[in-house]
Amino acid sequence: MKNAIIFHGTGESPDDQWFPWVKEQMEKAGYTVSVPNLPQMNQQPIAEMVSQVLPTLDLNEETVLIGHSAGAPFILSILEVSGQKIARALLIAGFYTEIDMGREPVLQPHYDWQKLAPLADYYMINSTNDPWKCDDTQGRLAFDKLGGTLIIKQDGHFGSASHQQEYKTFPLVAAIAIGAYQ
Repeated sequence: MKNAIIFHGTGESPDDQWFPWVKEQMEKAGYTVSVPNLPQMNQQPIAEMVSQVLPTLDLNEETVLIGHSAGAPFILSILEVSGQKIARALLIAGFYTEIDMGREPVLQPHYDWQKLAPLADYYMINSTNDPWKCDDTQGRLAFDKLGGTLIIKQDGHFGSASHQQEYKTFPLVAAIAIGAYQ
């Protein structure tokens, strides 16, 4: 079953940014799409979040996982704990180490990169000018560990209410998610 799950970042909700638009585009392409509301994202310890959310997910080899900001490392934790192979993982403005904002509860102390690498076709999309430091350095770190495709832009955080960066559509993410990216 072709399905997708979009994970928002810290302080976001399913109705923010480009999430509804990407959901709609994927549904038009025949995917069943969910965008869970996770108000405790990056506030609750990662092990607790994973143990609460993982049983609610339907993961299979046709699943596409999309994570924005804190949603990106959350995806890695979901995959590492489940061990489930999926089709694609899109890590948008993701971060995998502390980013000078204090303790990030969504981060694991370390990741089993060797276990994670074969579980998905990974796409890291980061910016050189991300105001939260979820930048190209973080994307390169994940790319070096996971392989896949690294896309570097100069477009901030790809949506941020506090930085007045409206980002209502994201054609690049939709194309990658449905397998139409070349």
